[in-house]
This record gives sequence, C-alpha cells and structure tokens, in this order.
Amino acid sequence: MNGLDRRDALKLAATGAAFVVAGGMVGPRRAAAKTGVSAAVKDGAYVLPPLPYDAKALEPAYDARTLTIHHDKHHAGYVRGLNATLTKLAAARRSGNFAAIKSLSRALAFHGSGHVLHTLFWNSMKPGGSEVPAALAGLMKASLGSVEAGLAQFSAATKKVEGSGWGVLAYEPIGKKLLVLQAEKHQNLAVWGAVPLLVCDVWEHAYYLQYQNRRADWVAAFMK
Repeated sequence: MNGLDRRDALKLAATGAAFVVAGGMVGPRRAAAKTGVSAAVKDGAYVLPPLPYDAKALEPAYDARTLTIHHDKHHAGYVRGLNATLTKLAAARRSGNFAAIKSLSRALAFHGSGHVLHTLFWNSMKPGGSEVPAALAGLMKASLGSVEAGLAQFSAATKKVEGSGWGVLAYEPIGKKLLVLQAEKHQNLAVWGAVPLLVCDVWEHAYYLQYQNRRADWVAAFMK
C-alpha cells in the first residue's frame, strides 16, 4: 500500500477513489471518467462539466435546488473567471505588458483551483455510495491509523475551516501517504504535488440554502 506512486494516485482520483455520500453511505466514485471529469476541457477552453447524476439524486442529504444553484451559477462562475483570466494573460504575453500580472496570477490560482475542486466535488458524491476500495483503505490505515480515524479527521478539519474553503483528503507522492488538509478560499494552504481524492465544499454557497449557518450539519450529512 505504501508503494502507491503519483500515477496510481492520479488513477485513484480519476476513477473515483474520492469518497461519495448519499443515502447514508460513503464510498468511491467509480465512473468519474464517464462523467464531468473528462468533460472539463473542450477545444482548449475550460467548460462546466455536467453533473454526473440527476440534481435530485442526492436528496435528502443535498437538495436539488441547492445543488443546481451551486453547479449552474457558482461553479460556472469559476469556469468563466478562469477562461477570462487565461485570455488576459495571453494578451499580456502578446503585448509584453505585464502591469496586471499580480492580480492576474491571483485570479488564475483562485478561479483555477475553484474549478478543479468543484469538478472533483461533484464526483465525490454518488447516490447510494459504495465501499472504500482495499488499496485506499490500506493506505488510510498506514497514513492515518484507520479508515475510521481518517474520516473522523477529515470531518473535523472540514468543519473547522476558517472562513470559506474546503476539506481535502489528498495523496502526497513524495512521502507516499495521505494528508488531510484545510484549503482556505480554494488555493490557500495547499501542499504542492498532493493529489486531491476527496473534497468537501464549505463555502456558504455550497450549503446555506439548505443548512443555513449549520456547517457542522452539512459536513455530517456529507459524511453520514
């Protein structure tokens, strides 16, 4: 289990080693390659990936209205922001005018990370759920003590993210271990090279319509 390399970690992320929640079960998303992950780029531009399930499929844990607004409005906004930033950077390279490079670099990290994390987020949830695959369970035991302990740490860290951000379970390929991270905004407090496997959005736009200010209840529903 400890011999998992970066290619293995990327395979886990692409095929759904991210956990999923709905109907009181947590497990791996096995079909991400057939859903939004593979549709994140088209003709050189980033696009909003379609949901990998019906908007009502995660109820009651995640209601259709909240999910639809989150996907169609908020995630779409990060895609637009990312493409607009890349267009401005291309213009800066052509002109040689980098007067706005500081703000554009920040916008690239913000919108780019927002798009990547949201794309993973939709594929971190699946109607019905399933079991944690043996390879990932073994890695969780080696890195975090046990599957249960790792999930408990992930849940606690996600609830306590300061301000807007994410809980992230990631594979770090140099140490060949899993890390539980708190990402503030989308891009802050990340570990370079770590591959996100499971992400939970705790920006208020992710849950406020359904859970109001009860972030802990939202995270509990995600993990239930």
